[in-house]
Amino acid sequence: MIRLPGVPHIAPVGRMPLTVYRCDPFIRRAHYGVPPEETDKMELDEIDQALLVALRENARASTADLARRVGRSRTTVQGRLERLERTGVIRGYSLRLADALEDGAVRAHVLIKVAPRESRAVEAAARALPQVRELHSVSGEYDMIAIASAANVAELDAAIDRIGLMPGVERTNSAIVLATRFRR
Repeated sequence: MIRLPGVPHIAPVGRMPLTVYRCDPFIRRAHYGVPPEETDKMELDEIDQALLVALRENARASTADLARRVGRSRTTVQGRLERLERTGVIRGYSLRLADALEDGAVRAHVLIKVAPRESRAVEAAARALPQVRELHSVSGEYDMIAIASAANVAELDAAIDRIGLMPGVERTNSAIVLATRFRR
């Protein structure tokens, strides 16, 4: 547990390690504009972790609000955010829809067994389906898990069928989400 002045408690960000490693020097230089040695091994201290927790809760929080939350000056927080963005720890900010819109959607987790050496083809085909919101590579009996979302059951059923018919997909197993207990 991370304890900061003025903040009751802040939990660590998921399973993010305190040390973040970057692997491709060319991408670091071209995409982030920083020398490879600067991001080879980046230490995230408690303040960085606290900023990441706060941004996960509200990515649109003002710098002043973030500064108050972590007990640092606005200038210090702005500098830290710029460094986290520049080095690729923060790759962007995302949109979370209102619960009323999300709750109206029908969602499923689709486990996908992929034929040998077909992962890229399956990924490209899944990326082309707008109902597939996320695609994860996993260990175990199945190779991937797609998170699919649709306006109604019929649309979701059609999307799951399209996933099963993709070249390189050997079989699928789907679980419809009945209720979301919490979301971070």
